[in-house]
Amino acid sequence: MAENSRVRPVRRAELLAGGAALVTVVLWASAFVSIRSAGQAYAPGALALGRLAAGAVALGLIWAVRREGWPPQAAWRGIAVSGALWFGFYMVALNWGEQQVDAGTAALVVNIGPLLIALLGARLLGDPMPPRLLAGMAVSFAGAVAVGLSMSGEGGASVLGVVLCVLAAVAYAGGVVAQKPALGSASALQVTTFGCLVGAVLCLPFAGQLVRDAADAPLSATLNMVYLGVFPTALAFTTWAYALARTTASRMGATTYAVPALVVLMSWLALDEVPGPLTLAGGALCLAGVAVSRSRPRAGAGAGAGVRGAADGTAVTGAAEVAVVAEVAVAVAPDTVTEPRPRHDRTS
Repeated sequence: MAENSRVRPVRRAELLAGGAALVTVVLWASAFVSIRSAGQAYAPGALALGRLAAGAVALGLIWAVRREGWPPQAAWRGIAVSGALWFGFYMVALNWGEQQVDAGTAALVVNIGPLLIALLGARLLGDPMPPRLLAGMAVSFAGAVAVGLSMSGEGGASVLGVVLCVLAAVAYAGGVVAQKPALGSASALQVTTFGCLVGAVLCLPFAGQLVRDAADAPLSATLNMVYLGVFPTALAFTTWAYALARTTASRMGATTYAVPALVVLMSWLALDEVPGPLTLAGGALCLAGVAVSRSRPRAGAGAGAGVRGAADGTAVTGAAEVAVVAEVAVAVAPDTVTEPRPRHDRTS
């Protein structure tokens, strides 16, 4: 009976973290489609700055209302590195790449990121690499390759876009690995808010272009940019940080393999980019790999002593998970509305 009372909050906390990861994946998938839409009116750097500015305002208001205070000194290095790589460089490179390749291809190329996260996480963070995680990532990567091959064949026009997306993936992986230690001493909201501010400051050289583009852009493109800042940035990066604080970087990276499948679906519905059979099969493999990587072997009967092994190989006590549940009650959460846009010849 006592063991059941401890397992219950553990399970609830796992479900909450899983829900946070799901919110992140859906919103990030919508971002690949929205970036392409807004990118028709805004230059890559201007779009990154506008998105980060909108995100920073939303996060700053919530941070002020929550009165979370400044992150501890130990977290600043990770916040600065992740802000520069992930919020800054990644967004500019991704926006630019989206103008060169279609949304599905961009998402899939960027998804070499989870493999890099796994390698860096094992090397720098000591992340465990359970067989199910490795198997799931292998299945998902095979799916990503299948979708990429199905969408190739457009010649040299997309080479620049692919290179930019690869650079974005490297920055993404570096940002995640830098962010993980910061979450050990700062909250998800603190890490996301100040990381977003760092990225916005680094993108300030694009301020002039943002003003010029905003003067000529249609309202729908500007609203798409604001959407990107409030939902895929402010909300989704916070739910990502919340989930990342409760599992390994490798396992969270594997979860993002659901993004390519969702991007293909959203591109089909919103941009009229009809996927072929190989594309659909690859998307299904991506989702199957995520399911495998997030599954766990059946717990043995003797896992008592007040500690339950988490799916990623970490262990958490019942008391710690009660604290996690209490923290979730005050998690940040604006709601979501996606706004697709017409098609252009390439995407993210």
